[in-house]
Amino acid sequence: MAPTIHNHCLPDDAERALLVGRAWLTGGGKGRAGPAVVAVRGDELVDLSDHVSTMADLLERDDAAFLIREAQGNKIGTLDEVLANSISDTPQAPYLLAPCDVQAIKACGVTFAVSLLERVIEEQAGGDLKRAAELRQEIQSLIGGDLSRIKPGSDEAMALKAELQARGGWSQYMEVGIGPDAEVFSKAQPLSAVGHGARVGLHPASEWNNPEPEIVLAVDAEGRVRGATLGNDVNLRDVEGRSALLLGKAKDNNASCSIGPFIRLFDEHFDIDDVRSAQVSLRIEGTDDDFVLEGKSDMREISRDPLDLVAQTYGAHHQYPDGFMLFLGTMFSPIQDRDGEGQGFTHHLGDHVTIATSKLGALSNVVDRSDRLPPWTFGIRALLAHLNQR
Repeated sequence: MAPTIHNHCLPDDAERALLVGRAWLTGGGKGRAGPAVVAVRGDELVDLSDHVSTMADLLERDDAAFLIREAQGNKIGTLDEVLANSISDTPQAPYLLAPCDVQAIKACGVTFAVSLLERVIEEQAGGDLKRAAELRQEIQSLIGGDLSRIKPGSDEAMALKAELQARGGWSQYMEVGIGPDAEVFSKAQPLSAVGHGARVGLHPASEWNNPEPEIVLAVDAEGRVRGATLGNDVNLRDVEGRSALLLGKAKDNNASCSIGPFIRLFDEHFDIDDVRSAQVSLRIEGTDDDFVLEGKSDMREISRDPLDLVAQTYGAHHQYPDGFMLFLGTMFSPIQDRDGEGQGFTHHLGDHVTIATSKLGALSNVVDRSDRLPPWTFGIRALLAHLNQR
């Protein structure tokens, strides 16, 4: 079952927003079918292929605002037409892709107190969903107080660390949650993320999983944050809970990363302070059980400033010549019972997931299994071949 088109796909102030994305085009006499950078202008999408080859190129341009608003380009269709194509079970070009391409896709973990608590529960439960409710109460009692008020790396955080170690309650997740160093990991490979309307994938071995609604920063090759978008850092709680060394298996699978619908560039109407003050909402609608779950993440409750997370990712210690996309983390770890008392939340296939915030719009996807979805085949070599032919 395909999701319905949401009128709030665009930001509330879309008429003044600098919105850019990527779409799969038929070719139209300019070479074989493939991806193109597109700009949102009113209710139409405009192809910017004559000006930039990749999204990474556009994010390096000082005249990016001019390109989005005024550069000449072919109109590929209305926004409604492209959205309708994008949410089809068999999408027809032109349809939306993830708005990033050759950039690295990085993600930050346990940047909110709530997600820190849930990661510790996963670890203590060894990935067993049935033990989560009991452990949640025990761990909250052990930790005590409000972790969200503690600044990571501070004297207060280090004192709490020492106390928890003495009581046998320390965890590797506590280390990255309140210690000086953030958790930054590779979420997905360049060109592997899916976009608005696409199906997102769960590894078939997982029986305890959830979406992770997040804001994603678009950072250029010099470490400058150029804009932001939305992302679903699909999470396998049972896999990571068995061992943090299984993070790669828990996070990076076919179609397990969704980004979009568009990148909003920073300008006088939207900047990093808007990211800091954003509320990110999540709505999950089951198609087989009429289940509905809603929640919100308030970015004001993040434990590390977004620019600090960028600085821990990029610097003299590590460069990204093609730029990178950075998931900022989530405070949303759903625990609402779905399949029985004390069993908490896990996805059903067919779940419709919508992640939204007022200044970035809404990202919608439907949940499926990674091994049932179309395989990822369009990589760097395919992109180079496409660009050479175009």
